[in-house]
Amino acid sequence: MKEIGFIGLGIMGKPMAKNLLKAGYRVYTYDVNYAEIDKLVEAGGIGCSSIEEVAVSCSTIVTMLPNSPQVKEVILGEGGIAQYAAKGTLIIDMSSIAPDASKEISAAIAPKGIRLIDAPVSGGEPKAVDGTLAIMAGGSPEDFQEAQPVFEVLGSSAVLVGDVGSGNTCKLANQIIVAGNIAVLSEAMMLAKKAGTDPEKVFHAISRGLAGSTVMNAKAPMMLAGNYKPGFKIDLHIKDLNNALETGYKSGAPLLLSAQIMQMLQTLHQDGEGASDHSALMKYYEKIAGTTLKEE
Repeated sequence: MKEIGFIGLGIMGKPMAKNLLKAGYRVYTYDVNYAEIDKLVEAGGIGCSSIEEVAVSCSTIVTMLPNSPQVKEVILGEGGIAQYAAKGTLIIDMSSIAPDASKEISAAIAPKGIRLIDAPVSGGEPKAVDGTLAIMAGGSPEDFQEAQPVFEVLGSSAVLVGDVGSGNTCKLANQIIVAGNIAVLSEAMMLAKKAGTDPEKVFHAISRGLAGSTVMNAKAPMMLAGNYKPGFKIDLHIKDLNNALETGYKSGAPLLLSAQIMQMLQTLHQDGEGASDHSALMKYYEKIAGTTLKEE
C-alpha cells in the first residue's frame, strides 16, 4: 500500500482524501481542525498530530489549503514540510493560490531536493466527492508523470500547463470565466423575471444552445430554487479574483470585467453572504432589481 500525506481537510480536501483512501492509499492526514482529522481516521486514514509527522512518513504530500499565506506557512514555516521532508519528496499543492507564491515556494525548497507541482482544481465540492475534478498543473514533465496516479484518483482530467506557477495562472483564468458566467447568468435570469417570462423555461430553452455551459447547468437550478448551500463559497471566489487582479496588475493584463464582478462579490460579502455559494450572485441582482427570482 502506497503512503501519501494530505494536509487540509476543508470542503474540498476531505472528500479528496477519502477518495485516495478508497483507491487503496495509506493516507497520513493533518488539519488545524482536529475534528476533521478524526473524521478521516473513522474513514480509515491515519491521523497525525503535526505536519512533521506527515512529512517524515510520506514521500508524496498533497496540500489543499485556503490561500498563499497558509501554503507558505505549511511548507516553509517553522515546523513545516520543508523542515522535515526527505530529499526527493514531491509536494502536490492543489490549493488555489497566487502563481508567484507557487514560484517562490518552489525556489525555496529546491536546494533541499524537495519538489513542488502546483495543481489547483476546478469542479467544486460535487466533483471533489465523485473524483471528477479538472486539474491544472504547473511543474516539470517528470514530476507531473509521478503525480499522475494521484490525479487519476482525484480528477477526470489533468493537464500540464507549463512550469511551476502555470497551474495557478490557469486556475485564475478558470475562475474569471466561472465568475463571468455566473454574473451574466444572474443578469439574464433577472431579465426574464422582470420581463414577465418564466426564468425556468428560459433556462431550459437556452441550456443546450450556444449559451449553454457547465456553469449554467450547475448554477441555474440553484438560483431558481433559492438554494445557496455552498459548493464554492463567495469568500473563496473573492480570494481567487483578488489573486487574479494582483497577477493582472503585475503582468499588465486588463481585467475590467473581473474588477466589476469583484465589487459585486464584495457587496454580497458585506451583506453577510460570504459563506453562500457563488451562485448567490443572483442575490446582488435581486437586491438592485427589488424582486426575487424564486416564486414566493
